[in-house]
Amino acid sequence: MEQYKRILLKEFDSKQKVITELINLEAILNLPKGTELYLSDIHGEFEAFDYILRTCAGNLNEKINDCFGEKLSKEEKDKLTLLIAYPQEVLSDGFLYPLKDKSWYGEIIQNLLTLLAFVAAKYTRSKVRKALPPQYAYIIEELLYTDRNLPDSNIYFETIQNYLIDLGEASQFISTLAKVIRQLIIDHLHIVGDIFDRGAAADKVMNELMAYHSVDIQWGNHDIIWMGAFFGSKECLLILLRIAARYGYLYDIERAYGLNLRPLVLFAEKTYSENAKFKPKLGKRSDDYSPEEILQLEKIHQALAIIQFKLENQLIKRRPEFNMSQHLTLDKIDYWEESVMIEEKKHFLANTCFQTINPQKPEELTDEEEEVVATLLDSFQHSIQLKNQISFLMNKGSMYKIYNNHLLFHGCIPLETSGDFQPLQINQIRYAGKELLDFFEYHIRESSKNPEIQNDFSTDLIWYCWNGKLSPLFGKDKMTTLERYFIEDKQTHVEKENPYFSYRNSANICKLILEEFGLFSEHSRIVNGHTPVKTLKGESPIRGEGMLFVIDGGLCEAYQKKTGIAGYSLLNNSYGFQIVTHQPFQNVQKMIEEALDLSSLKRVIEHVRERTLIKSTTIGQSLIEQQQELSVLLHEFYDY
Repeated sequence: MEQYKRILLKEFDSKQKVITELINLEAILNLPKGTELYLSDIHGEFEAFDYILRTCAGNLNEKINDCFGEKLSKEEKDKLTLLIAYPQEVLSDGFLYPLKDKSWYGEIIQNLLTLLAFVAAKYTRSKVRKALPPQYAYIIEELLYTDRNLPDSNIYFETIQNYLIDLGEASQFISTLAKVIRQLIIDHLHIVGDIFDRGAAADKVMNELMAYHSVDIQWGNHDIIWMGAFFGSKECLLILLRIAARYGYLYDIERAYGLNLRPLVLFAEKTYSENAKFKPKLGKRSDDYSPEEILQLEKIHQALAIIQFKLENQLIKRRPEFNMSQHLTLDKIDYWEESVMIEEKKHFLANTCFQTINPQKPEELTDEEEEVVATLLDSFQHSIQLKNQISFLMNKGSMYKIYNNHLLFHGCIPLETSGDFQPLQINQIRYAGKELLDFFEYHIRESSKNPEIQNDFSTDLIWYCWNGKLSPLFGKDKMTTLERYFIEDKQTHVEKENPYFSYRNSANICKLILEEFGLFSEHSRIVNGHTPVKTLKGESPIRGEGMLFVIDGGLCEAYQKKTGIAGYSLLNNSYGFQIVTHQPFQNVQKMIEEALDLSSLKRVIEHVRERTLIKSTTIGQSLIEQQQELSVLLHEFYDY
């Protein structure tokens, strides 16, 4: 404590400095809280994700309307929205603004500065200053805070602006202003799981998140297999690569992270043949692949699936404490008859590709398979870009987060059919509710410390996180991947959801969960991702009488057939919560040429009587603690 005081004294080495900081903190505490954006289930869909961030989930268009009112026409406001969202694209295209002369640049810069002043009004000048890029900070501040109603000040303003345009800096300056405006509109971003899977550009999503000014992440089931693979889990690695082959983005991963796929490709080409069941699901990217590339992916897909099933069989035998012996399906297959017994019923197998399976030792890898796995794991773990991204996931991520008295998590809190917390028993110790999520997080972090060790309990538990019955990130009784590939009877494909997914419609259960995490405020809410909201079937993102929000991003094209929309996001400002409905993303060029409406459908869920101030937030609590420490410092060392 004494050492901490000495550090404080060094920073605040005079009474006046302490007093100034106390006043500054008090001012900040009484400002309205910033706007938070909650997103989940991005699934590698970079362009759609980027669009939501650039439009501030529809808030950008709304702020422009509030700021300019009738001063600008709807067309002018829509153009301005597009310009701020995609400044470089709009400025380089002549469609929206065909004439970009000095007068146009001057008008646009003035409009942007007006909007910047409007969105910055609820922040301190210090915070606004921190949002400004160093190369333009002085110029922006001078223009922003110059009173143009005074003749001399107006001349000063126009002199700076005109000189900026004359120097050819106007376009870059506009792009900078646009970015600052977007940053001030969304103060903080919550990613409620599943950055990876299905989409081909998860690496770009991660890069954008790493550059974002303020963000936290709650790990999803697809995030955890990438983390597990990097920490040494061969099972997790084969799962994520199989999914990548299935959805046609394996080569994108290869390029993004520098993976060595050559041994895998050669092995698959030699070992496997055409198998329609393993044909990749390419969706709108079908035209990007030749028939030869599709066939190659088909073969690779088979190789990865079989190796995955073998490794999982080994893991289940290695970890009897996981209580998953019923899933030793490879041991139950009659390889001569090509049939399998599931729940005492015989099923004949189709689309089989068992070339490398030894019926006496079905989980045993061949020498070539061992080499393939070793090469893939080594390549994966030595990717510099991946190392940086996984480090970011660890630093910014967690199994759950409590923020501003709200509870955020991706999957579920496992419940019994009775509504009680469902326990996971490991070595005679039971974990349930909050303790269960803490247990998984502890072992995920333990696994990260020793990525060279591949078969330890902590690393194996990450695989359990992916498909275990009592995993908070899975939420089903079993995963039927093998059955879906080889058995046509769809009854064997059924994966029964945990009772949580029914119980989250109950306000009492939501209250029980919140209290389990120490949240007793009537204003506390749960924010949950993981499951697409089937709007076409009448489902609502609002559950538990308004106590829980399901905000699956729905950005993935495959899910949109079920949902009818491109999912939901959630906004929380000083006035309360808003659900935002998104439509499927159109490409940027189409938006520019058609001047598409960038507003999003918003539904106000609650509207507080008094605006929420920073003093009532998580950040506010830390500022109050700073205040208290400085007050002690003031009285102990300067009160004489």
